[in-house]
Amino acid sequence: MLKYLNDTELLAPAGSFEKLKYGLEFGADAVYAGLPDFSLRARINKFDEKNIIEAINYTHSKNKKIYITINIFAHNHHLNNLKKHLRTLRKNPPDALIVSDVGVVEIAKKILPNVDIHLSTQANTTNFEAAKFWFKQGIKRIVLAREVTLEEIKEIHQKVPKLELEYFVHGAMCMAYSGRCFLSVWQTGRSSNLGDCAQNCRWQYSLVEEKRPNEYMPIEQDDQGTYFLNSKDLCLIEYLEELKKAGITSFKIEGRAKSVYYLAQVVKAYKLALEIKSNDKNKKTKIKKLKNDLNKLVNRTWTTGFLFGECKFKGQETRFSHTEEKYEFVGEVRNQVLGTQNLVPTVPTILIKVHNAIFTGDGVEFIQPNNKNIFCKIKNIYDDKSFDKLKSAHGGQERMVYVEVSKTPEIFSVMRKRIKY
Repeated sequence: MLKYLNDTELLAPAGSFEKLKYGLEFGADAVYAGLPDFSLRARINKFDEKNIIEAINYTHSKNKKIYITINIFAHNHHLNNLKKHLRTLRKNPPDALIVSDVGVVEIAKKILPNVDIHLSTQANTTNFEAAKFWFKQGIKRIVLAREVTLEEIKEIHQKVPKLELEYFVHGAMCMAYSGRCFLSVWQTGRSSNLGDCAQNCRWQYSLVEEKRPNEYMPIEQDDQGTYFLNSKDLCLIEYLEELKKAGITSFKIEGRAKSVYYLAQVVKAYKLALEIKSNDKNKKTKIKKLKNDLNKLVNRTWTTGFLFGECKFKGQETRFSHTEEKYEFVGEVRNQVLGTQNLVPTVPTILIKVHNAIFTGDGVEFIQPNNKNIFCKIKNIYDDKSFDKLKSAHGGQERMVYVEVSKTPEIFSVMRKRIKY
């Protein structure tokens, strides 16, 4: 099933059934997903008991793997419902459970004894003795703490060679050690350790002097204030081969709360990077191009995190919360249409789900799952029910329209247009 870098795995986030499908279509070998009550994504998470089973069956029908996240720090009141959830998975078991709590590990072993257990990054495994311990407990794979360096990965792999190692290679970073942040629950009452983080670290902060309560001062004097808790985003697309040689078998992408557009672009970039052979003379040029593609997404500028040592970690982006958006996600290609009784196109026509405003004459780009991006203009827009010709279409409320374009993109392609020049 795996085809690159000696059978390494590309693992994509799935915050919904729809996102799961996009992750698989754009090249992921496996996906991870979970219910809001038990995974560290309580919001922007559309999974429930019914469609998580559908997601498992769908993924297996594609000959891919799915890992179910049960990685909250569980309290007593979570346990009964958690056991019920595990029992619902018996008839349609996932390929693994991602768990952080030792009590949940024990429960999972009893209820789903034949399902592999992967230890979550939240368990904060940073050394080979901890890795040995968990391997003896029957853990199949460890998602290493983000603070682990490349040299430490090598040593952990050497000491416990039969243990699978997973590592985050792309996505948002947390300003707190191993994501164990208490800002959210302190300021908003929403616990990040129960999957309900308010992302307080992305907020702009100022100082207030005790005797001058209405005078706000930026902590760093500049034009934009200071986002002094705001971490840069992780991007290790240039170092996948080094990670593989160190012992990583699964490259993990963060972003269950991100859009299908983000997911499509990132998964495709890493898939293509993994397919580049180590002896390819143009490897550096190809990787640079893929990283430039990632730069088109909104980000907080890039960091290599702790991979090359904590002393070199300059991970905070204090100037702004994120970069300016240069491209706008405007639609998903849901179908290719050759013609209907009421609409006979003179050029290729597609059915799209609209996300942001599109207008007749717009130049758009399609990011395709299996081929290169294509560029074209929107010739005409039609209502999906009346087939009336429209000058524009706008996102929201699952809006669908037919669009005539000069080239036919693949189904599951995502459509964007440039908004900054």
